Amino acid sequence: MLVSLVMHGTPLLFLAAAALYGQSAAGPADLTTGRKIFESQCALCHGNTGTGGRGPSLNRPKLNKASDETGIRKVISDGIPPEMPAAWQLSQREVASVAAYVHSMGAVPPEQIPGDSVRGAAIYRARSCANCHIIAGEGAGFGPELTAIGARRNAAHLREALLRPAAFVPEEFASIEAVPLKGEPITGLRVNEDSFTVQIKDSARHFHSYRKSDLKSLRLLRDQSAMPSYEKSLQPGELDDLVAYLVGLRGEQ
Repeated sequence: MLVSLVMHGTPLLFLAAAALYGQSAAGPADLTTGRKIFESQCALCHGNTGTGGRGPSLNRPKLNKASDETGIRKVISDGIPPEMPAAWQLSQREVASVAAYVHSMGAVPPEQIPGDSVRGAAIYRARSCANCHIIAGEGAGFGPELTAIGARRNAAHLREALLRPAAFVPEEFASIEAVPLKGEPITGLRVNEDSFTVQIKDSARHFHSYRKSDLKSLRLLRDQSAMPSYEKSLQPGELDDLVAYLVGLRGEQ
């Protein structure tokens, strides 16, 4: 793989990559510098080799938020609020170096993982996952859209999310509980909230609106997920198949 060879310092590939990715106004981009900065400041979310984790996978030819290296530099410099902070601490040359290294990750082939994606698609349908997720416009949007989940998350992350979903709940899909002064508590997703009101969508897609003055309590359930764990309901082979299916969902490339 290009990245692994560059990381081991192969001179010919390094020179070719340097020529390919060009120079910034503040000096030439340096893949070695870019790799070191990436591993120390970016790998926590994107993985050491860019295969994703908390953040999206970067080892594909075209990124959703940046179509070329210039776009990657802009994303690094400006960030993507609220998920990704701006890299204000990096110089222009350092930004260019990280962008060149991220761009080089597009040469990394997809993961080779066990499992059968066709069987995985059948498991996805049998488990009625479309009741909460959307793939290519089909399904319901109570949970995160999965159309390009394989381009944003690696196999290890997806497997853990299936086994321990409460550990990987995106902020916008965190459950919220409202306990009214009169009536039963409601748990669901926060659709909107301001200083005086809150709107909640429950798992049956019903919407509930409350004035905060009419509530006993309102709390965010950070350690809970609407999605059940599949640790006991799927056999290891079935889990491999479902992960293989999800990894293959890469949207438009």
